[in-house]
Amino acid sequence: MKCPYCNYDETQVIDTRETENLEATRRRRECLKCNKRFTTYERVEEADIVVVKKDGRRERFQRQKVLNGVLEACEKRQIALEKIEKLVDDVESDLRKRDSVEVESKIIGELLMKKLKSLDKVAYIRFASVYREFEDVEKFEEELEKLIKK
Repeated sequence: MKCPYCNYDETQVIDTRETENLEATRRRRECLKCNKRFTTYERVEEADIVVVKKDGRRERFQRQKVLNGVLEACEKRQIALEKIEKLVDDVESDLRKRDSVEVESKIIGELLMKKLKSLDKVAYIRFASVYREFEDVEKFEEELEKLIKK
């Protein structure tokens, strides 16, 4: 590891700790030449998730894009941002546990709807109306009836 101050390539690890969420290892280092200290983080490099769109196109999974969709569905609802971010984290985690790095967009949509349904029914209906492309009031009513029956 090169020192960020003098570029010397020999440093010593003084302290090692896991981050709170256990997703990275924090290392406190000291340069053996200039004696300055700095911190590095070690994380697992994850493979990119590839989303297969309805028309067959493939694009890299974008967490922010998913988060924006959920935020839009939750707009003007009393839902803490932490809960929304946890929902998106859970969906991304579920996707990473799959056998393949390629996932169809409809699977992402269904996962989001399932989690939104348990978080907030209004946000669920908003998301479903866009995701399922309701073209008329009857489709909207059908989804509402399903929701009310459960």
